[in-house]
Amino acid sequence: MKFTFQSTTGGGRVECGIKIDLASGQAGEKWVYSAPRNNGKEKHVMDVKDSNGTLLNEGDAVQLIKDLKVKGTSTTLKRGTVVKNIRLTNNADEIECRSDKIKGLVLKTCFLKKV
Repeated sequence: MKFTFQSTTGGGRVECGIKIDLASGQAGEKWVYSAPRNNGKEKHVMDVKDSNGTLLNEGDAVQLIKDLKVKGTSTTLKRGTVVKNIRLTNNADEIECRSDKIKGLVLKTCFLKKV
């Protein structure tokens, strides 16, 4: 039996488990393996794609393909609005950006296309 845990705080991967003899059903030795931490020096490689399947990178400019209402405000971002200098997040379906009207905006990539 083998379990793998991934730390959400940026730590390393930890694997632990119990070796079981299937013939007798007896539990054998217990073991724990901890992968070394990267101390934030390595970035995770993740493919972030827009609605057309084009890869997005840090600093790209994107265009909205649909009018979007922004939660918590009365502002609507109109179709065709260009957002420059995007930042990638830990989620492959979201990016962070700034609009002229709204700072610290998080957008879903399914509503964007690369310019």
